[in-house]
Amino acid sequence: MSRRKAVFPAGRHSLYEKHGYSAAIQSKDLLFVSGQVGSLQDGSAEPDFEKQVTLAFENLRHTLEAADCTFEDIIDVTTFHTDPENQLDSVLKIKNTIFKEAPYPAWTAIGVTWLAGFDFEIKVIARLPDDVR
Repeated sequence: MSRRKAVFPAGRHSLYEKHGYSAAIQSKDLLFVSGQVGSLQDGSAEPDFEKQVTLAFENLRHTLEAADCTFEDIIDVTTFHTDPENQLDSVLKIKNTIFKEAPYPAWTAIGVTWLAGFDFEIKVIARLPDDVR
């Protein structure tokens, strides 16, 4: 029996098929969510940066929901930025609407030069709620 279980949101977009990866992997009581981007339904990038970040969080929410998790279950966040110095304020504005109060998840922000046509990506680790395990 496999120690990991693939998790996909309903109506998964073409990026999973095209690049051969799972939206998330459940392993015991943890959920490892692949990098979520601000992709439109066809897999293309949302051109407006703030809308792209909002859509990345929305895609993340759908993936979490597919595993019966919420943003409250997130324990670790890693974000990737193509221009962190100029993007961070916009990202924080949106992030702060999701994670409104302490304790906040651990967060690492990384500047990168390439995200396959996107400008922001977010990956997380969440702990499955007790009633889902």
